[in-house]
Amino acid sequence: MDPYSAEGELVNMHTAFIQGQYQQVIDFDTSIFSAPNQPSAQILKYRAQLALQDYSSVASAISSSDASSDPSLAAVKAYASYASSGFSSDSAVSQAESLSQSHSDDLTVQLLCGAVLARAGKTDEALALLSNHQGSLDAVAMATQIHLSQNRTDLANKEAKSARAFAQDALLVNLAESWISLREGGDAKYQQAFYVFEELAQAPGSSAVPSLVAQAVSELHLGRYPEAETALQQALDVEPENVTALANAVVLFTAQGDVERAAEMKSRLQKSKGGEETELLQGLAAKKEAFDAACEKYQPKFEP
Repeated sequence: MDPYSAEGELVNMHTAFIQGQYQQVIDFDTSIFSAPNQPSAQILKYRAQLALQDYSSVASAISSSDASSDPSLAAVKAYASYASSGFSSDSAVSQAESLSQSHSDDLTVQLLCGAVLARAGKTDEALALLSNHQGSLDAVAMATQIHLSQNRTDLANKEAKSARAFAQDALLVNLAESWISLREGGDAKYQQAFYVFEELAQAPGSSAVPSLVAQAVSELHLGRYPEAETALQQALDVEPENVTALANAVVLFTAQGDVERAAEMKSRLQKSKGGEETELLQGLAAKKEAFDAACEKYQPKFEP
């Protein structure tokens, strides 16, 4: 059984996690949970720390002996080590592969080793690992994101529909369908996604930076730039160095033709932790390199 299912006692803690309220998860009083659920609660706290990029603290909190005796902790440590290396550690990827082969039935291994494998470009291995889940919406959500990263909206839709069959109106299913709507495009789809993200972002009990950014992205697609800017500013008021919010602010101001503010946000993004690893900056760097290489092939000829 999924320890984070709606029927379990971790449901409120897990809901806070998927809403992006990571600090709330970390601060959650887990002493109220029964002994069998204590390990799953601790794993969720580690995942919240990882989401906040506190990689070194998580890696150091799990001893080698604990990791060797508990595959869930080993998976957490492997992801933390991989992220700490700037997502470039071959040894962490090898560890994730080893765990995925020996403990493919462990949910934490599925999620965190799956994330390592996907980030390392081993998407087929990641999806195969995630397919071992037993009714886990977290696994469905991750598989959906991987399919979307491959522009396979058909497979992403298949994942979401399978989850809808056993989870009905679960929040993660609504989120997965909203991610798909943003990728499929069209005003109707963008508006559907907006309704989900806006409800989360503006409700006091569920508002968090990820939902504010998601609302802003929906507004961007709908051409509602002032509203998108408002949502992004709300996010940056909470987390001034949030790289996802900053990257989308660069996109917003570029779309508006505000070169000065776009440059300001790009500078802030470059200085923020993890900023250089964002898809936006890596993409810009790759395009600049390609442009410079193309320029070297041509020598201007000047008439005397």
